[in-house]
Amino acid sequence: MTEAGNMTGKSAEDGKATGWRGSREVWLAAAKQVLLNSGLDAVKIQPLASELTLSRTSFYWFFKDRAALLEALLEDWEAKNTGAFLAACDAYAETITEAVLNLIVVFQDDAIFEPRFDFAVRGWAHQSDAVMARVNDADERRLAAIREMFARFGYTPEAADVRARTVYLTQIGYISMQVEEPPSVRIPRVPGYVETYCGRRPSPSELARFHARLNYVPASAAAPRS
Repeated sequence: MTEAGNMTGKSAEDGKATGWRGSREVWLAAAKQVLLNSGLDAVKIQPLASELTLSRTSFYWFFKDRAALLEALLEDWEAKNTGAFLAACDAYAETITEAVLNLIVVFQDDAIFEPRFDFAVRGWAHQSDAVMARVNDADERRLAAIREMFARFGYTPEAADVRARTVYLTQIGYISMQVEEPPSVRIPRVPGYVETYCGRRPSPSELARFHARLNYVPASAAAPRS
């Protein structure tokens, strides 16, 4: 075959890689959805292929084996969920109340942090010592970031640690208990949460910015004037 012929063949293979074979992102997204809906044991190559109407062999274009797919899921979880905590704690804030509100946005916005993904990985950890170690490491990294946030605003190491644990363990409790609350119930509690976490209530302007980030309109503002 000529060099041109080889190039044509390579182009065809490249087309298959992004066409009928799907893509790495497509396989990973499908595996994640199965993990969330049905648990770890349901994340298997052939059922995923059937769900995606792709051939089983297509999977191996993107992943060496099932173990590689599971590793990619864990990496995605760490990058998104733990990454969200780190970014929020490091975000610009003029006051501790604004900093805490930055963090609470993470708890409220599934596009930033996925509680169901955290819940699924924590369940997975009960089946694997290696995954449990990664979950423990993620918890420590998240707690350290929250402690550093409080320390940045002058809290003592002891106070920063206790407040960080109050913030974080409250949120993990929400996740572990799979609490479902509409924004109309949960968001009005936020000023009280902020005061509990840092000892101060957020200002009206800070709350207004917080509401805007979540596209939330308080009932008092939404009510028509008489």
